[in-house]
Amino acid sequence: MTNQVTVNGFRQDEVGDWVMELSCGHRQHVRHHPPFMNRPWVMTDEGRRQHLDMVVTCTQCQRGMPFPED
Repeated sequence: MTNQVTVNGFRQDEVGDWVMELSCGHRQHVRHHPPFMNRPWVMTDEGRRQHLDMVVTCTQCQRGMPFPED
């Protein structure tokens, strides 16, 4: 099973890093820290808006991890 889910939204964590809110209920960080993580799109409202409804694999679902409580 591939656990394909969609991106429902974005929020920032307590240190200002961006987090995808996934349709399954999990969350996934999407940091832009070149050269190791190159995601400049996450730094703009338009870039994040363009990634709404994007299909991604939830590795947390694959591992059977619980959903966050908040």
